[in-house]
Amino acid sequence: MILKASQRAGGSQLAAHLLNTQDNDHVTVHDLRGFVADNLYGAFQEAYAVSKGTRAKQYLLSLSLNPPPNETVPIAAFEAAIAQVEQRLGLEKQPRAIVLHEKGDRCGHAHAVWSRINADEMKAINLPHYKRKLNDIAKNLYLEHGWDMPKGFVDRKYSNPLNFTREEWQQARRNDHDPRDLKRMFKECWAISDSRQAYVHALKERGFLLARGDRRGYVAVDYRGEPWAIAKFTGIKTKQVRERLGDSKDLPSIAQARMQIGEQFSGKLRADLNQAREERAQQKLAMARRRAVLVQRQREERQHHAKHIQERQGAETRARSKRLAKGLKGFWHRLTGKHARIQRQNQHEALQALNRDREHVETLVRRQLEQRRNLNAKHREQQTPLKCEIGELQKDVRRYQKMKLGSAASLKEEFERMKREKPSRSIHHKIRRDRGPSLE
Repeated sequence: MILKASQRAGGSQLAAHLLNTQDNDHVTVHDLRGFVADNLYGAFQEAYAVSKGTRAKQYLLSLSLNPPPNETVPIAAFEAAIAQVEQRLGLEKQPRAIVLHEKGDRCGHAHAVWSRINADEMKAINLPHYKRKLNDIAKNLYLEHGWDMPKGFVDRKYSNPLNFTREEWQQARRNDHDPRDLKRMFKECWAISDSRQAYVHALKERGFLLARGDRRGYVAVDYRGEPWAIAKFTGIKTKQVRERLGDSKDLPSIAQARMQIGEQFSGKLRADLNQAREERAQQKLAMARRRAVLVQRQREERQHHAKHIQERQGAETRARSKRLAKGLKGFWHRLTGKHARIQRQNQHEALQALNRDREHVETLVRRQLEQRRNLNAKHREQQTPLKCEIGELQKDVRRYQKMKLGSAASLKEEFERMKREKPSRSIHHKIRRDRGPSLE
């Protein structure tokens, strides 16, 4: 598991962060050791009060233990890892708090906080190279549990300095036109049209614009800006096409048609994109509501379970205490050794009951974790198609904007080229002057 630690002050802020139930589904104060207070705020205030007798500013060491996302880690594994950290850093006898967090479909993570102040010597415990030591412990934990080790542990060059990854958007696949379907479509449009206006309307109904080709022929420009020769795909001679459609001078050029398509489709796709984003936002809102209901139900279940365990522990403790005789009979049991045997039996049963209750709690946690994972899996299953659709729409919007801008640039270049090819007035004047004086 990943171990991240920092020396810090601000015990009240840290306690508020660790007890935050807004960002975590379940928060459990698992252990408080070495403190007089029985709550997290009071414990950190004690550590702060002791630190005032020293010159130490960062009187706490805060550690987070983050296992792999898809692994279910029992509480005992967190306790064992924390024990290793204590031994390696020399914090075995220091006051300590352990808090367990669960969020979403992850197995949960743990936080351990130690007081760095040695109360006997009234000085802060030095922690040299503690990050390197924690990194070694984390690597051993991955090997010990058989988890897939992050690349940063395998080779330093694979470490991610930003500590996050971002998936690249996949390029939308382009569906090519089938030439046979194109020929059939163009022939159908030609057959149902008896004039140029009817032919333009028939092509428009199928997403094509009639335009003037580079060689003064007729082309149909599709929604992607690709030109298709009318005569070629209808199988009709150019002369017959010109007789029905007339002169092509007043038709838009291919660049103008592309610019028009870019304007039309970019606006349409923007509307589709906004609608898809709204649907995704509604899905996220519904998911948040379902998740809140589930978490609240799980919290109530845990409270009921904790109350049941507490009542059972009290009843079992009272039953074990009744085995110990009092008065003269108790004195006799002490002399015969029966009192010691009963104490050992009580201790053994108490340890068994503690392990049983812990196993019941972990079983409940695993079951609730599975419920949250199933809920999130359904949400991802709903979101994935919509997310892909949004990505494709975003690419299409950019592509049509580029088509629009590219067509405008092509028109400008064509105009500039025509201006360069047209002789200027100064050139005509120079030619007239070189011819010499007029004969007149």
